[in-house]
Amino acid sequence: MTTPTPAPLPPEALRYLEHVRVEKRLAARTVTLYTLDLEKLAHFAAQVGVSLLHLQTAHIRRFVAQMHSGGRGGRGIALILSGWRGFYVWAARQGLTDHNPVLSVRAPKAPKPLPKALGVDDAVRLAEFSHDSADPWLEARDAAMVELLYGCGLRVGELAGLDAVPGPDTERLGRGWIDLQAAEAHVLGKGSKRRSLPVGAAALRALQAWLQLRATPFAPGRLDAALFVGQRGKRLTAQSIWLRLRQRSGQAGLTTPVHPHMLRHSFASHLLQSSGDLRAVQELLGHANITTTQVYTRLDYQHLAKVYDQAHPRARRK
Repeated sequence: MTTPTPAPLPPEALRYLEHVRVEKRLAARTVTLYTLDLEKLAHFAAQVGVSLLHLQTAHIRRFVAQMHSGGRGGRGIALILSGWRGFYVWAARQGLTDHNPVLSVRAPKAPKPLPKALGVDDAVRLAEFSHDSADPWLEARDAAMVELLYGCGLRVGELAGLDAVPGPDTERLGRGWIDLQAAEAHVLGKGSKRRSLPVGAAALRALQAWLQLRATPFAPGRLDAALFVGQRGKRLTAQSIWLRLRQRSGQAGLTTPVHPHMLRHSFASHLLQSSGDLRAVQELLGHANITTTQVYTRLDYQHLAKVYDQAHPRARRK
């Protein structure tokens, strides 16, 4: 879409821009953007043969369609509409118009981005990484956190909410716990829904190594009930887990900084690629609606092409 030639702004638009600059004290950059967007709208109004104050909703919808077909994204259009909407609200208060043509117009929905997931090699590389020169206590703790995030697909809040052993108040306080003997993780997810997850052999080994060291730096009574604690013995926050994982992924040589939800996405994507069992992955992730899980079915083209080449009889080359 060709950028429209800026049109001279009518007096009412100039008054509005002065209003947002002086009375509303908007930032200079915001005022500049409002000016550019109003100039585009004034140019469009001139094209359709009406004044800025006499544009109708149908005109605005047509201009939005033009912007969208020209490549403008939904978020950008939404910001433009917000600025225009503010102009017409102000104009109505000034008695300059009796309608707001932008009021019921909405921007096109932006496509939902695919979750970011690590490749299998990178995920395994992070899970198997060992920092030999690190504090053994911190190393054991961080290794166990990575194994649970990637091996069980836990949310960071679910991980932070785990207790070392279930106590009388664990469930009442919305906490989870690990049953090492049964190889299960019991967590409280979104909507206060509890679910149980299998814990793999690698995660069990990492947890056992961590639990052997967990209490060693602390005097009796100075250690929180949490499974994962900081160096003062208090439960790790979600933010602390984010920072530790980001640091660990860099130490492991991954080019992408890893956050906890990326490991949850990796857990789901790798399970689906191997099994194709959408319902099972839905249960493991704790999704109330399977449409939330279906986002993981949009696998990359190279993986799909490889499956096709290996499995379909008409894909085999002679």
